[in-house]
Amino acid sequence: MKETMNDTILGISTAFGKGAISIVRMSGSEALEIASRVFKGKDLRKVPSHTVHYGHIVNPKTEETIDEVLVTVYRAPKTYTREDIVEINCHGGIFVTNQIFELLALQGARIAEPGEFTKRAFLNGRIDLTKAEAVMDVIDAESKAALRLANYGLRGDIKNAIDNLRSKLMNIIATIAVNIDYPEYDDAEELTNSVIKPQIQDIYNQLKKILAYSSDAKKIKEGIKTVIIGRPNVGKSSLLNALLREDKAIVTPIPGTTRDIVEGKLVLGSIMLNLIDTAGIREAQDEVEKIGISKSQHKIDEAELILLILDGSEPLEKMDYDLLELVRNRPHLTVINKSDLPLVVNPEAFSDAIVISATNPNDISKLEEAITKYVMIRDINDTDVSYISNTRQLAKINEAISNLDEAMKAISENVYIDIVDIYIQAAWNSLGEIIGEVRTDQLIDELFSKFCLGK
Repeated sequence: MKETMNDTILGISTAFGKGAISIVRMSGSEALEIASRVFKGKDLRKVPSHTVHYGHIVNPKTEETIDEVLVTVYRAPKTYTREDIVEINCHGGIFVTNQIFELLALQGARIAEPGEFTKRAFLNGRIDLTKAEAVMDVIDAESKAALRLANYGLRGDIKNAIDNLRSKLMNIIATIAVNIDYPEYDDAEELTNSVIKPQIQDIYNQLKKILAYSSDAKKIKEGIKTVIIGRPNVGKSSLLNALLREDKAIVTPIPGTTRDIVEGKLVLGSIMLNLIDTAGIREAQDEVEKIGISKSQHKIDEAELILLILDGSEPLEKMDYDLLELVRNRPHLTVINKSDLPLVVNPEAFSDAIVISATNPNDISKLEEAITKYVMIRDINDTDVSYISNTRQLAKINEAISNLDEAMKAISENVYIDIVDIYIQAAWNSLGEIIGEVRTDQLIDELFSKFCLGK
């Protein structure tokens, strides 16, 4: 069924499965009427906004009681969608939740599309696109820093920053319009070079600064690609398992056991590592191992942090030295493993090498502290709004930067100010797309389709 803003929509807002409670949510002009047909307690059409009511959900045809519930009523416009909202808190069984859901659907509520509640919040003017995307970032956050980053978008910091830059661009556009309409008031060339160009340069610099910080923001949001490398049987898989606190990778004394990429996530305080255990780097013994080693080398090229593992109980081999050379100019930590055995490798031969035994929990904690210290992701303070990690938003910032660059080139080449104005307006529109001031139906549909049901 084609969605319309006139429908009353229905969704299950809690995760599917057994739990203490489930929340079935409706939004729309008929939400109170529909809920009242199945709720036995107070008349929900007459209760105040933002109140909770005890009662039972009853099938009006059979008069069968389905569940004992608490119903919360929110009246427009002070709601998430700016429409009337009803939330039914029922017991968290799968069957009972579906029974209530189906009953409300039979009473006239339409099953919501993914993200349709938040989509209505946007279309009704309660939030902008950056806040809508921040809602998903809050849900997806896997570390403290990622959550904090999402909350900057949720509270409007990104929107405020973009609004400020668009306001400055609009002032330039207005100045150009006056200059075109009333050229006798100012010297056109002087105005363009002494007033307009420096203003464009300032906005350009601010956008470049946002991009410079975006790399850190993406690491915070998505995690740091951390690749564990080393020749076969140095303890890479044992280390991965120890860091993840689970038997993720197969561990045997036989060299070359790991023949494919094994991955896992590790949260250390406010940061997250995307750990990747690779096949041991050596001359491949067969075609399967050759493919695994090729994948390992590709992951090394993509790595943002490399953990190079050496076997401290054996003399270094040529492959160890080759790997040390490979990572020399890349972000890496050298880890000398198997300290529970007599050490043959001298740790003092390396700068800041970490000596551990992958079987010792205290050593693993020591390694985690070293990784956290090394990564040194900058702290996000409450006043910094330059952290943008959303790919769509960054693409639009790049578009704006490109257009402002073209505008400055046009000024340097003494191109007519009308042409310069086209580039500036294009930049203004690109920034408008970030917050949804400039938008297409296709963009909105695609963005909200990524949301979960009931949100």
